[in-house]
Amino acid sequence: LVAICAITAMLGVLLNLLLGLSRVMLAMGRRGDMPGVMATVDASSTTPVAAVIAVACIITALVLIGDLKFAWTLSALTVLGYYGITNISALRLPAADRRFPAWTAVSGLALCIVAACSLSAEIWLAGGVVLLAGHAWRLVFRLIRQT
Repeated sequence: LVAICAITAMLGVLLNLLLGLSRVMLAMGRRGDMPGVMATVDASSTTPVAAVIAVACIITALVLIGDLKFAWTLSALTVLGYYGITNISALRLPAADRRFPAWTAVSGLALCIVAACSLSAEIWLAGGVVLLAGHAWRLVFRLIRQT
């Protein structure tokens, strides 16, 4: 029963990751950081089909490079990264615009850092490579679009 619940939860997270990242890719396509096909949505379902397929291929490649645990842990590092950025952004808000006191963002940032530091050096290295590859892609794609 526990194994069935764990598998169901993991599939839910995978589906959420697939849909969330495909919407990020959709936004990047609209902004010009990805090919224009990523910015298109299916008229009947309003789903960015090309972006969903691209994200599924990327997730599959990550699993094939390492294993499921590797892909999952790399995903955890990136999630901690953008949650950390979100907490930093919350700290930059003027006090009048905050919904919560500043200590919540400080503690959230600290917990993100502590959790990220618990991950292995292999994951940090892979995360750095993915980040550099993403920046290189953006640079090359923007240069191609300018010509």
